[in-house]
Amino acid sequence: MLDHCIGKVTDTEMKKGISDFFFTGVDIGSTMSKAALIDAGGTMRAYVVGPTGAEHRRRANRIMEDVLRQAGLMLDDVAWIVSTGYGRVNVPFADKQITELTCHARGVASLFPDVRTAIDIGGQDAKALKIKDGRLTDFLTNDKCAAGTGRFLEVAAETLGLSLDEMASISLQSDNPVKISNICTIFAQQEIIGRISDGQALPDILAGVYIAIASRVAKLARQLKVEPPVVFTGGVAKSAGMVKAMEIALGMPLLVPPEPLITGALGAAALARDHALELMQRGEFKLHKKQLAEAIFDYGGDKN
Repeated sequence: MLDHCIGKVTDTEMKKGISDFFFTGVDIGSTMSKAALIDAGGTMRAYVVGPTGAEHRRRANRIMEDVLRQAGLMLDDVAWIVSTGYGRVNVPFADKQITELTCHARGVASLFPDVRTAIDIGGQDAKALKIKDGRLTDFLTNDKCAAGTGRFLEVAAETLGLSLDEMASISLQSDNPVKISNICTIFAQQEIIGRISDGQALPDILAGVYIAIASRVAKLARQLKVEPPVVFTGGVAKSAGMVKAMEIALGMPLLVPPEPLITGALGAAALARDHALELMQRGEFKLHKKQLAEAIFDYGGDKN
């Protein structure tokens, strides 16, 4: 964590006031990186999403530049930055690092204040979270196996020569989903090929793939006792086929954010706002603009 922003409030900052500042959350995930920028009232002004890649620091720098550009702001307008996700330690300009589970719970609750359960399926893992009054109270994760994650869907799509969007659309045509018995990604791939060879209808095979993933994630979530309202997030929540399968597996409707990828970044931004307000109330809020500017824009000496 960085604590260089702790200090006395300057005359300039006192005149400007917290209502004139903005707050940013940067979420460096295993496959995708996100940034969300909110104003002092908590309204999201901009967000960006893009692949993480191998160089986390370079990606963090670029995504921060992008969200500032989209919002039409300068770095000096940002009062506090929180980083989260797998690569949160590689965001050199962050004022604070907070775990992705805490940020995710806060982000979901900011969109759906009454949420009690959140299910997140990303490219490499699946998570079930219990939330009360906007705070994380318990969680379980599956990050040891690709089954029950976005990678499982990617392998199935590659096997069938389909895009993920095509796969979701076709699956919704199913009247009789095929049971995919294998939860191991490799064996499931072989089973899908076998089902095709047996002449099974493609929509039924695809619906079976979604149900196999949903059943595994629902089993994880039930260990926490699923309580509605339930919010579904992560990249996999963009798939209508997956939403339908999860609703069947859980036996209840799901709430899906307009952009289900950014809840972690949004929560980080909200927590950045909370922390800055707390420091200002204690008379300890201070910006170190020069250090932050160098950390963002001078890293590596290459902006390409």
